[in-house]
Amino acid sequence: MSLSKAVHDSLNQQINSEFYSSYLYLSLAAYCESINFPGFAHWLRLQSAEETSHAMRIFDFVNDRDERVLLAPIIQPPVEFESIMDVMTTALGHERQVTNLIHNCYEIALKEDDYATQVHLQWFITEQVEDEKSVSAIVEQLKMIGDRADAIVLLDRDLSSRVS
Repeated sequence: MSLSKAVHDSLNQQINSEFYSSYLYLSLAAYCESINFPGFAHWLRLQSAEETSHAMRIFDFVNDRDERVLLAPIIQPPVEFESIMDVMTTALGHERQVTNLIHNCYEIALKEDDYATQVHLQWFITEQVEDEKSVSAIVEQLKMIGDRADAIVLLDRDLSSRVS
């Protein structure tokens, strides 16, 4: 069964959003590398790869439903940030925005009685809860640390151990 136009359009837009997320995380990582925080950069690069995998998961789903993926241009993400805190609050704000986008896709699938897409998107809803929690935890740690450079360096070292 093919997708309705509304569902198809929303999934294509979500693919673009997931690729943008990957691009944004790479930009955040590049900034962290430039100010010598390789642990934050490592964490953000892995997050970028995860976002690409999310895009491909939707990409494959659209193909599995006998529809064509229509890729759109990816806008340039910001490249300058004020601090590590700015980097991570940017990431958290973005994750919250992605959560809203996923909810919108789900709402469209619900209105269109597209049960397969609803089930597929449920995985993303659960994933967004995890993503927001992990970024929020880092932001909260940074709030506790404040301007203490030694503590930021320890957090940077801790983030370098992220495996996936």
